[in-house]
Amino acid sequence: MVELSGKEQLRYSRHLMLKEVGLEGQLKLKAAHIVVVGAGGLGSPALLYLAAAGVGVLTLLDNDKVELSNLQRQVLYKVNHLGQDKVSAARKVLGSLNNQIKINAISAKLTADNAQQIFSGATLVLDCSDNFNTRYVVNRQCLALGIPLVSGAAIASEGQLMCFDFRQSQSPCYGCLFGEQPQQQTLNCSNAGVLSPLLGVIGSMQALLAVNIVLGHHQGSQFIRFDGLSLAQQQFQLTKAPACSECAVQSD
Repeated sequence: MVELSGKEQLRYSRHLMLKEVGLEGQLKLKAAHIVVVGAGGLGSPALLYLAAAGVGVLTLLDNDKVELSNLQRQVLYKVNHLGQDKVSAARKVLGSLNNQIKINAISAKLTADNAQQIFSGATLVLDCSDNFNTRYVVNRQCLALGIPLVSGAAIASEGQLMCFDFRQSQSPCYGCLFGEQPQQQTLNCSNAGVLSPLLGVIGSMQALLAVNIVLGHHQGSQFIRFDGLSLAQQQFQLTKAPACSECAVQSD
């Protein structure tokens, strides 16, 4: 039976005060397993807040090493982490923040071959990657396993947040929203630039949405667009696209 130790009750005391969380909610967080794909600009704030919130098991996946140009926005890392595997450095930092959770660090690229094994048993998945190939792999596997997916993106001064609740049979998916995978070069932080705090906003929103899903406060699929210059936000409810090729693959 999952319960909170005395130290955990003190650590999470501000959660326990909230009627929206309380002891029951904190136990749900402790029992949760969240997979975070990408430990970069979006993954950094998302992982920090998920660890601080007391998510019992975090699995982080990234195959990059820490570079100097990362430090403009990837707040998990410090100068002394340069040259280290991101997941190794991230595990150290997250472990120093909360030593009462389990952290699995996988230094590998997500592929169609390893996604099922990595995602199996997860409560939900956060897609914090920066390329369409990975996003489609994440989407397909979450759809196949019926695992909720929270996907984020940020480029230049615009951020996007998406939630696909694959626990519901009629949930739309990433392919419903974006259609065929683009063939042209994908814009990302390395070739288009990005405002560093924007990644903090979107990554933190991913963590907040993930916590709300675990607590049972959020169901359904939605798309949020955030303007980092004006701070304007637009929110849309999503529906399944009848001609979506991604959904069709799973229904065959």
